[in-house]
Amino acid sequence: MAAAPIATTALQAFQAGIRGRLILPGDYTYDAARRVYNGSIDRRPALVVRPAGVADIIRTVNFARDARLDLAIRGGGHGVAGFATCDNGLVLDLSPMKSVRVDPRTQTARAEAGCTWGDLDHATHAFGMATPGGVISTTGVSGLTLGGGFGHLSRKYGLSCDNLISADVVTADGRFVTASIAENTDLFWALRGGGGNFGVVTSLEFRLRPVSTVIAGPIFYPLEKTRDVLGLFNDYLKTAPEDFSAFFAVLIVPPAPPFPERLHNTKVCGVVCCHVGGEKEAAKAAEPLLSVGPPVFAHVGPMPYPVLNSMFDPLLPPGMHHYWKADYFRDVAGPAADAHVQYGPQIPTVSSAMHIYPVNGAVSRVGPTETAYSYRDAAFGNIIAAVFPPSLASQLPQGRQWVRDYWSALHPHSAGGSYVNFLMEDEGQDRIAASYRDNYTRLVQIKKKYDPDNFFHLNQNIRPLAKS
Repeated sequence: MAAAPIATTALQAFQAGIRGRLILPGDYTYDAARRVYNGSIDRRPALVVRPAGVADIIRTVNFARDARLDLAIRGGGHGVAGFATCDNGLVLDLSPMKSVRVDPRTQTARAEAGCTWGDLDHATHAFGMATPGGVISTTGVSGLTLGGGFGHLSRKYGLSCDNLISADVVTADGRFVTASIAENTDLFWALRGGGGNFGVVTSLEFRLRPVSTVIAGPIFYPLEKTRDVLGLFNDYLKTAPEDFSAFFAVLIVPPAPPFPERLHNTKVCGVVCCHVGGEKEAAKAAEPLLSVGPPVFAHVGPMPYPVLNSMFDPLLPPGMHHYWKADYFRDVAGPAADAHVQYGPQIPTVSSAMHIYPVNGAVSRVGPTETAYSYRDAAFGNIIAAVFPPSLASQLPQGRQWVRDYWSALHPHSAGGSYVNFLMEDEGQDRIAASYRDNYTRLVQIKKKYDPDNFFHLNQNIRPLAKS
């Protein structure tokens, strides 16, 4: 939108009408407030609002719409693509809204929109429960869930959005609505995979699962075993017990405990396992992955689920420079393995990664049109991520080229679309549409109903049809 200058009186009236914080250029906290997780994103909004609650959110939506300001929504986490900020617009920073209420009787939890998975895991773990999240605890609950949300528990319990019971939403016209299986059902369908296109989600209610201690950890193999380990992973994770999950990785071993010094900064391939059950069952479930020969490192044992879900947090602090590309696959062995053998060894930094996540089991038992998330027939989700610390930011262009070359070699063997949470800002409309397949037309119609003017356009955007 073409923003008009904000009248001083209008700004003063807006500030007087909210209980949260309004941060403007020149304020001593402005530079910190405008920074986002991805250090490559450097934008200067006209104002940043940190709401105290839903009333502030409603007022902010109305103010931004009436002032013709771009509105960027920042949740509690990553937003690597850069949509959580903008130049000359308004950033609605929900990160202070971190309340979690667990109801052990109904085995549900309601989390405010600023929560990370670490916040939610901490609250639910006290009751011996969890809901499926990602693999990094600093990821935002809202963003991950609205895009689908897969991680360690997905083969057993489905996607984050499959465990969503309801969501409170402020729409483009400033209304507060609840979306669930009982009310605003079209919006509820769209929120489960359709991203931030339909409004500001202020809180989310989840079904909880009995997860406390898991048997989990990494198993690493020599890099030259990539093809063998990948082939075994491909075949086994399609049929493994659903209590067991593992993701495949090509990585540089971090120079820190628990990894032995002899492996520090060594390039390896491997898997990170998670078993929801007893140690004997876990050992049996992991046994097939050891048939390619002895690993160079294995550190699998019982741990609290929140420990597993935060294991990789130190590698990915805020301010790192990121570039990602991703795809879905039905098979990651065979011809696809050639690309991993060629490009995996070129991984540039210890924080960079190539991960392949299983998205089958409970995920695939939901129909492709039951939620906006459509790739229920894919077996795997793949991400290639170049990640550089600020001191090496000048090397990001080479890392970006590695990601693009790697992806270009893999893409012909893919299922055609991507997980929307892994798309970058430069992917284009065709790529967004391909990621929703047959659900895209319905999403467009729902977008037209709830946001006909595309006010919420700073996202992997689903454009509304022209007005009739």
